[in-house]
Amino acid sequence: MDEAEQQNDNTNCPRNVLFGKYEMGRLLGKGTFAKVYYGKNLVTGESVAIKVINKNHVKKDGLMEQIKREISVMRLVRHPNIVELKEVMATKQKVFFVMEYVKGGELFAKVLKGKLKEDVARKYFQQLVSAVDFCHSRGVSHRDLKPENLLLDENGDLKVSDFGLSALPEQLRNDGLLHTQCGTPAYVAPEVLRKKGYDGAKADIWSCGVILYVLLAGYLPFQDENVMKMYRRVFKGEYEFPQWFSEDAKRLISKLLVVDPAKRISIPEIMKSPWFQKGLTRPITGFSIEENEEEVSDLSAKTKSDSTSPPFYNAFEFISSMSSGFDLSSLFESKRKSRPMFTSKCSASAIMAKLQSVAKKLNFGFSLEKEYKAKMQGRVEGRKGKLAVVAEVFEVAPELAVVEFSKSAGDTFEYARFCDEDVRPALKDIVWSWQGESDRQQL
Repeated sequence: MDEAEQQNDNTNCPRNVLFGKYEMGRLLGKGTFAKVYYGKNLVTGESVAIKVINKNHVKKDGLMEQIKREISVMRLVRHPNIVELKEVMATKQKVFFVMEYVKGGELFAKVLKGKLKEDVARKYFQQLVSAVDFCHSRGVSHRDLKPENLLLDENGDLKVSDFGLSALPEQLRNDGLLHTQCGTPAYVAPEVLRKKGYDGAKADIWSCGVILYVLLAGYLPFQDENVMKMYRRVFKGEYEFPQWFSEDAKRLISKLLVVDPAKRISIPEIMKSPWFQKGLTRPITGFSIEENEEEVSDLSAKTKSDSTSPPFYNAFEFISSMSSGFDLSSLFESKRKSRPMFTSKCSASAIMAKLQSVAKKLNFGFSLEKEYKAKMQGRVEGRKGKLAVVAEVFEVAPELAVVEFSKSAGDTFEYARFCDEDVRPALKDIVWSWQGESDRQQL
């Protein structure tokens, strides 16, 4: 076993340094497949939490897909009220999640001491809803929201953690719903317990309702020593309000804990409710999120032939970037993410003409930054302003070109959706192969 894999629960053990970068300290907690240690970045001195997962245990129980999904989700949801995933590393035997260290403990610990004051509960609920809204805007549903998964930092701000059971859009079946029963029974929506298809976002909203009730009451709304009786109460939506609940709080909770998901309140409606709005010091969607942009080499710096020809794309880089298949090592050993890219047998000028035509059909502005590089600018405001996409054509051979897209402004999730749902179908008549496709079409 190599040095990076030597884990010891004894806090008096010799100095344990992980990959020469993080010093691992005391054990913070452990679950079925993972242990979480306190750590310190030896370069910056920053405190971190290091989640250690045994690969063999995960493979044995068929949970590798769940681990890959958790990594994907945590890289997608960067928000002030969500625990940040800083880095993922791996050895042959273990996977290491290096995460933000949240030292205030679980919100659950506060609730165990009794109900919270209404203003304090409101602050936590506002932050929870903000984080959940952000997740949903990226197509992610958490599916295990409960006070144990809500941490508090040194400033008393809430941080949502544990995305191990979260779901991405690709998990939806043909009916557009999720079908995996998961979560903690006392906080799970009735439609999930019924083992039928459900909308993950609506299920999260139910869990938020249970959490709000718990924060204000100090106990669960559907609690019963008999689990089947508890389930029956959940299915019927049977609960009572304590006398100290304000009328506005009752009104909001009664709209959150609605058994029929189609009639359950939405997040925009939650944010407009009088109880939620009280004491709100900043717009709930107005956070400035610094996203990790793709760390890729600047293709504009590649060798150019002359100003009247598209830039030359190195054949080796082309073959590497267009290779298909999903290798888990790319998640663990590299931060590189590839940009949407396709090959075409059309001329560079024909490709540019097609891009201009597509931009017009999609109601995007089109402007040339240079002869074979164009910017498509959206006209509608998104979550982070108007989306701007740059497309550049590179020459691989006289009869083969590569077209690469990148986001220059706007929201990353909206950009990904734009590429997948709008651009790909619109360009199908000039595309030979999209990046990652193994079966290349012969045109």
